[in-house]
Amino acid sequence: MLTGVLFVAALVGAIVFGPLTFVALFALITGLALWEYASVLNEHAEASVNRLITTLAGVYLFLAFAAYTSGYQGAEVFVPYLVTIIYLPIAELYLHNPDPLKNWAYAFAGQLYVALPFSMLCVLGFIGTDAASAPIVPYNYLLPLCIFIFLWTNDTGAYCCGSLLHKRFPAKLFERISPNKSWVGSIGGAVLCLLVAVVLNYSFPDQMTLLQWMGFALTVCVFGTWGDLVESHLKRHLGIKDSGNILPGHGGMLDRFDSSLLAIPATVVYFYTLNMF
Repeated sequence: MLTGVLFVAALVGAIVFGPLTFVALFALITGLALWEYASVLNEHAEASVNRLITTLAGVYLFLAFAAYTSGYQGAEVFVPYLVTIIYLPIAELYLHNPDPLKNWAYAFAGQLYVALPFSMLCVLGFIGTDAASAPIVPYNYLLPLCIFIFLWTNDTGAYCCGSLLHKRFPAKLFERISPNKSWVGSIGGAVLCLLVAVVLNYSFPDQMTLLQWMGFALTVCVFGTWGDLVESHLKRHLGIKDSGNILPGHGGMLDRFDSSLLAIPATVVYFYTLNMF
């Protein structure tokens, strides 16, 4: 319980306090999640993913997005990241690992599955203006924070409705992957997210319309649920219960951020679709 409270407080505080704490915290989270991802695959999938390069590449990608979206650097900031990506397959030529293709695939998948979604938080935090037309883009904490508010709301609503109504409405959402998730729980989570969207609309009336807030909430709700299922699928394939134990009683970093890994990029797509950037 205490770990969960401290975790939420640290996350909210870092996002709200300012751009430096936001960037510092999520760069750290990106690094820890990638290290954990590579460690789990090396231990349970008979892989030999280069943890150091995979982790450094992902952290650099996040920092590069932060520098570019905030207007402090141009597109050339991504060049060193490309160098690390080129390095990974070339290194396998000299390491004599039994399955180099598996190592490349897992390493590159980590960049797409973990590093890129966290990097997309910078697109939401430094919103709106091309660096060429406005050198410095102001930081706005609201959208990154609301992603996590909706994710936590969805989890709370799903748990409460699922616990109270699962006997009356026992239909499973995705029994093959997650036997405990029910349709009634997912619907309850979505309804609670919509109610929170109404509250946020009245709290921040100048940000977007009520329908846009509700679309935002449903996007996070749906893709957050899929993100949870994707990580559950990964763990079932590897035969493990938790991705790690860095947070006592709460598993690993991937366990804590699994929902966000699909919800964040989906939110970026949603707002670009609305032409808000």
